[in-house]
Order: sequence, then structure tokens, then C-alpha cells
Amino acid sequence: MAAGYATRLYPLTKEYPKPLLTVDHRPIIDYIIEKLNAIEDLDEIIVITNSKFISRFRKWASSVKSEKRISVVDDLTRSNSDKRGAIGDMDFAVNKKKIKNDLLIIGGDNLFDARLEDFLCFAKIKEKDAVIGAYDIRCLNKAKKYGVLKLDKNNRVVDFQEKPQTPKSKLVAMCLYYFPKQRL
Repeated sequence: MAAGYATRLYPLTKEYPKPLLTVDHRPIIDYIIEKLNAIEDLDEIIVITNSKFISRFRKWASSVKSEKRISVVDDLTRSNSDKRGAIGDMDFAVNKKKIKNDLLIIGGDNLFDARLEDFLCFAKIKEKDAVIGAYDIRCLNKAKKYGVLKLDKNNRVVDFQEKPQTPKSKLVAMCLYYFPKQRL
């Protein structure tokens, strides 16, 4: 997922996409590619972006070192006002690429140190359920800046609010999702 416009980071991201910003001399998205390369049964990495930044991602894709095939998909939006949003972009990519297999979704600006293999192992145990990667941010005030999850006693999501004024928990979604093919 790399189709956002990162307006909160303007002017830094006005002409440059957030996933291609560098951390320790490497684009953020390269850290994700490195983690994806470690997954044996992954056959393709699809980067969905927008018309504004498609050329920057194509240039990046032509030079990035990856053991997996990388496809860059344009969601055909040009500004923050006509963006599809995360769900819209997922749906667009599934239909455009005719995806019929299990799907791992990662935000292109995610930096995390957990192993994706552990997340996928957990997701496979859940078989036909979608799985959301979450993080305990430990502070209700900080949770206001994220998508906040509330779980029931069986760890099922019973509430999911984007940037709520009054968070119901300290558990935040980290734009890491797994959808088994039955749920696409």
C-alpha cells in the first residue's frame, strides 16, 4: 500500500511519496521488501500507488534488489481529494491483478522489527479468518492518531475506529493485514 499522499508531512512529501523517503540511507519500502523476500511461498510483490507518484515507484522498482517479482499498479488517482483509501486500493488491486490467492497487505511506510513469517504462521492457523497486525501503543492519548482496535475475550475485533477522539483501547492497527483467498 503506497497510494497515500502523506499531506501531514508536507512540504517533505508534496512531490515525493512517503514510502520512498529514506531511513538510514534506504527507502522505507526497501525494509519491507527485505522482509517479503524472506517469505518462501510469496510469488509477487504488488505495490499500489497513485498517478502522481507512479513514475517514482517505477524508477525505484527497476533498481531495487528483490528475489520476488515486483509489480507497480497505478490506482488512477491524482490527489488526496480523489484517493480511494486503503480498502478502495485493496479492492482495485485485487480486481486489476485478478488476485485469487491469499493476500498479505502491508503499508508502504511501515517500519517494524517483527518477523513477517511469525505473523503469517499465526494467520495460517486462523485458516479462513482475516487477521490484523496490531501494536499495543500503551497510551490512550497516542492511540488517537491511529486506527484503534477493541477485541473481545476471543481476540476477535469488535470495534475498529480510525483516529478516534476517545480511544476504546491502546491497541492500534499497523496496516498489516492477511486475507485468505476465501475472504477476498
